[in-house]
Amino acid sequence: MTIGDITPKKERKSRRSKHVVDEKAPLLPKQQDESAGYDEFNGASFTGAVFNLSTTIVGAGIMALPATMKVLGLILGIAMIIFMAFLTDASIEFLLRFSRAGKSTSYGGLMGDAFGKYGRIFLQICVLVNNIGVLIVYMIIIGDVLSGTSSSGVHHAGVLEGWFGEHWWNGRTFVLLVTTLGIFSPLACFKRIDSLRFTSALSVALAVVFLVITVGIAIIKLISGTIMMPRLLPDVTDLTSFWKLFTVVPVLVTAYICHYNVHSIDNELEDSTQIKPVVRTALGLCSSVYIMISFFGFLLFGDGTLDDVLANFDTDLGIPYSSLLNDAVRVSYVAHLMLVFPIVFYPLRLNMDGLLFPSARPLVLSNTRFACITVGLITVIFLGANFIPSIWDAFQFTGATAAVCLGFIFPAAVTLRDHHLIATKKDKILALFMIVLAVFSNAIAIYSDAYALFKKNSGARA
Repeated sequence: MTIGDITPKKERKSRRSKHVVDEKAPLLPKQQDESAGYDEFNGASFTGAVFNLSTTIVGAGIMALPATMKVLGLILGIAMIIFMAFLTDASIEFLLRFSRAGKSTSYGGLMGDAFGKYGRIFLQICVLVNNIGVLIVYMIIIGDVLSGTSSSGVHHAGVLEGWFGEHWWNGRTFVLLVTTLGIFSPLACFKRIDSLRFTSALSVALAVVFLVITVGIAIIKLISGTIMMPRLLPDVTDLTSFWKLFTVVPVLVTAYICHYNVHSIDNELEDSTQIKPVVRTALGLCSSVYIMISFFGFLLFGDGTLDDVLANFDTDLGIPYSSLLNDAVRVSYVAHLMLVFPIVFYPLRLNMDGLLFPSARPLVLSNTRFACITVGLITVIFLGANFIPSIWDAFQFTGATAAVCLGFIFPAAVTLRDHHLIATKKDKILALFMIVLAVFSNAIAIYSDAYALFKKNSGARA
């Protein structure tokens, strides 16, 4: 089952230069639809594609992974991270192979080929729900780190509050407003995803800085004997604690969602046969980062690990220069998220345009439409970031709904539909497994969340 050599390189290049006007086009327009001003572009490199896809994957999800270790234990938790990486690779392979067969150049085009207009529209709606939710989470984390958070009942001071004290100008709303106007808005103005390759490379480097510091602190404290080896297996004492194990599945699913950018990156590659190694290189890199930060983050904080582990970095770590290291960890990851924002925003804007203006000319050729959609979406995300108090709630919502559709249910449904009669029996069995796992796990997660919320409200009234 190859996904890189089904369509010859020459054919793919001719498709880039073709002006696509059918219903498959609005989701992810082709590179040469942007021909005005971009004639010098000869295709994205392998390295740039890996950085862009890796940045799509490694976003806010990494911050919630240590909390999943608290629920699952290290052995089961790390095993689930590896398992989800392999499952994600298989689902992306389905997307690309069936896209080649149907000559689809976007995720929406693939869904339209398999299920018609309504399949494409449903896909676009799911991308909107997922990406808006993820970007809201990014803003929540930035607000938590820079201005502080009290969502757990205990106030954790932000970096700016620690440096300058509590002032109006380092409050959450003002900090997010400045970040939105000064960083998010300019980076959201690029019309080609390859233009973000340098910011993506920097964002990956910043994530590695965060990881290296966290690992170093944990190793020093482990050698000095000031922390204990964390729990290896889940603590299951009753039926409620058993159901709670499934609530981490949406977080794990969300952590690997990158499917909405795969076609866009593939379309701009100089050599389209490289997309398979690009995907596997990015997944391998991100899985390694996930495993290390999950292990060492949980090792460092144990059962005190918060849903957003960055909020843990505001206490004395018991080592020299503790305050400086705390600030370095938090600032490096906030900077990383600021650079991840535009690459997740990119497909969000294209999907919104495809949903609202399915028959219009490509978005990149209409500056007015481009600006209006960009401003509108950024405004919605900014407002949402001030009304969702818990990162855990946001991840469970997006993971339990749109994310599993984008990552597993849609690719599996396309495979089972098998419009071009290329699926093997093994493919269909794996696709069925993806759907059953996604539906069952997230149904349990939603039930568990609803039960916990009901129990909490009942206790509050009592």
